[in-house]
Amino acid sequence: MHSVARTLALLALALALPAAAQDFPSRPITLICPWPPGGSTDTHLRRFAEIATRTLGQTIVVENKPGAGGTVGMGMVAQNAKPDGYTLSQGHIGPFRIAHMQKLAWDPVRDLTYIIGVSGYTFGVVVRSDSTFKSFQDLLDYAKANPGKMSYGSTGTGTSPHLLMEEVTMKTGAEFLHVPYKGNADSTQGLLGGHVMAQSDSSGWGRFVDAGQFRLLVTFGTQRTKRWPSVPTANDLGLNMVYNSPYGIVGPRGMEPKIVKILHDGFKKALDDPEHQKVLDQLDQELWYQSSEDYTKYARETFQRERALIERLGLLAK
Repeated sequence: MHSVARTLALLALALALPAAAQDFPSRPITLICPWPPGGSTDTHLRRFAEIATRTLGQTIVVENKPGAGGTVGMGMVAQNAKPDGYTLSQGHIGPFRIAHMQKLAWDPVRDLTYIIGVSGYTFGVVVRSDSTFKSFQDLLDYAKANPGKMSYGSTGTGTSPHLLMEEVTMKTGAEFLHVPYKGNADSTQGLLGGHVMAQSDSSGWGRFVDAGQFRLLVTFGTQRTKRWPSVPTANDLGLNMVYNSPYGIVGPRGMEPKIVKILHDGFKKALDDPEHQKVLDQLDQELWYQSSEDYTKYARETFQRERALIERLGLLAK
């Protein structure tokens, strides 16, 4: 009798597991934005979450958990979230770099489930429109003549906006004063308030450029942007460097494959929605679709490749 009860209990457990996946999602999903409110990532994720709420049939609530170059929010998912699909995060390139610069309490490849690749940033350097710097060369000339006095804000140490300026230093000999902020919205306020002379960031500065408050000096994509075609790329200026920093949606490790597939398929429909393309156009971002399998492969390869970049810039942890 005991063995019959045990068999029935095991059978009930076996049946319950797929049921959890079949019913998923049965309550709201939390999507962590590892950056402050009001920046380009926050803007994009909130609109994407609205569209995905329709395609997944459940509300997706965006929560801002900024700090430490965007690793605080992702770390919360990697270390604390249940692998049930109800707590997710934006997955960005920062931890693949920061993990080589300092000790992280979690592993960006091992401790996350890579669900879907979504988009990538347009990076650029802006100054206030009343700045004396009319071109990126003007800014470089000042930084060379006044080492360590040319201040710029970024989204934090080890993020792409910081590292691209480190690479500019390495290639030109210009020395900057780096002022790290928690995210795009904060560094924008720093530039608006005159606390820094320039901002290196993703396209959250776009509306300020369009409104005539900021002047865009350079972008870092493979080609000039559709929105500001007169602005040169770093390659146009002979710097031979491209930064685009793709990102996606991740969850904690150990997620059930069926739940990953439901999330992937729902998010894929949201990606392909014409409304989503309008949001990307407004932020001058490109679609970067990656399946769960391809995104996982990308994570492994990027983690290895970024070590070489950190080493080249002399920022490898001792």
